[in-house]
Amino acid sequence: MINDALKKKLNYCTTLPTLPAVAIKIIELANDPDADIGTVCQYISLDPVLSAKLLRTANSPLYKSRRIATNIRQAVSILGTHTVIIVALSFSLTNSLMKNPLPNAATTFDSDIFWRRSITSALACRALGEKLELSFLDDLFLAGLIQEIGILAYWLIMPEEYNKIFSSTSDHDALLKTEQEQLGTGHDELGYALLKKWHIPDYIALSCISSHSQPEPKELGPTLQACVAVSRYLADYFLHPHEAGKMTTLTKAAHDWLELDNTALIVVIKIMEVELKSVEDLFETSIHHPSETAEILTEARELLMIHSLARMKELEEKSQHDGLTGAHNRTYFDETLRREFYLSREYNLPLTVAMIDLDHFKNVNDIYGHIAGDSLLATVVKTIFEQIRQDDTLSRYGGEEFALILPGTTLSASRNLISRLKDAITEIAYQFDDHRTIRITASIGVASYNGGATHFLEPLELLKAADTALYAAKNAGRNQIIEWDSL
Repeated sequence: MINDALKKKLNYCTTLPTLPAVAIKIIELANDPDADIGTVCQYISLDPVLSAKLLRTANSPLYKSRRIATNIRQAVSILGTHTVIIVALSFSLTNSLMKNPLPNAATTFDSDIFWRRSITSALACRALGEKLELSFLDDLFLAGLIQEIGILAYWLIMPEEYNKIFSSTSDHDALLKTEQEQLGTGHDELGYALLKKWHIPDYIALSCISSHSQPEPKELGPTLQACVAVSRYLADYFLHPHEAGKMTTLTKAAHDWLELDNTALIVVIKIMEVELKSVEDLFETSIHHPSETAEILTEARELLMIHSLARMKELEEKSQHDGLTGAHNRTYFDETLRREFYLSREYNLPLTVAMIDLDHFKNVNDIYGHIAGDSLLATVVKTIFEQIRQDDTLSRYGGEEFALILPGTTLSASRNLISRLKDAITEIAYQFDDHRTIRITASIGVASYNGGATHFLEPLELLKAADTALYAAKNAGRNQIIEWDSL
């Protein structure tokens, strides 16, 4: 919530621009659900520059009209009353604010960059709406355009103090957090207060502040504030495509707010490429050269493909691992054992399997609790990983039991490794509650398929042999290694 001191500065700031009479009237019309076409035309016609912009808008590729508008009434007829009001409001606000000089102390603030980003956000917001087939494209454009107006407000009401904060980071989210920590109010809240002061329609102002919060429930569908939120990151990427991390941040925001995948993002960027020239012409600015835009689209496709592959790999990794310990899961173990067994049989190669059971582990959970038990399990897995080779496969077989596959390893060759592994587990001293230490031992059963041997015809037989050896180790007093061949 904006504090009283800041609210007072906002209300009495002499450097804040005064909106022109036409803009004020357009805001009144935007808040009037019964505004008629005659009144709209009358007030827009009072501003020749605004009238010319609206005519160009009605005739631009953005609205794909088959008719050519030659006067304001025809433009309103083509676009519709609501669209004309919102578009006129976009132009009026931007025109009056862009002409307002900033205080001399605003040394690190570049108003040209600010407005290029704002216009790009508006374009991105509209493009998202087109991809999602939303009906309120012009509301999206306006909200995208003014969503960061609080940054401009901060520069106008407290330039020297804000200069230090603004120059401390180039990341939007970090800037917002720093504002909240040092000033007590983020530019989202200050922007909302300014938009309310100007009587901007409440649903537009609310979408701007809500877009800086957390994503809303997806059952609401693609909302105005969700599109505004994603447009911010889309504009950042579009303007700075070569900066590390921009695409990663964008794909996360697109997924979290709108559940858009990478393919959909490519379509959105393509829409931005197609409509960029029209928007640049309407705002008499330059954001990217056409060749740069085409390059951005090409690079975006490549980056999004890389992200898709990385995401697939990440999901695959998660599906193969135990969430608690980081060891592979039972499904992955079964598949790996089957593959390695038949490779060993086909090429006459050795293969060793070890079953590892942590002794009396139930006592750990009963005495210290499951949180301590879970932490100890993770520590054990980390310890085992430090002892085994990269080609070996460690899996959590169930509870406190683990299975280890040692490809290309004979029984005799496995002895040193498994002995070191057991000793390493014994040496674990897990510190609990800062003053209690938990120690654990392990019983291990080992079985091998040694190339020419014909003991095992199926992988399950090898696994059962190792399991039988494990139970023999437990029955023999635990904390020891038993080999199946010795039974």
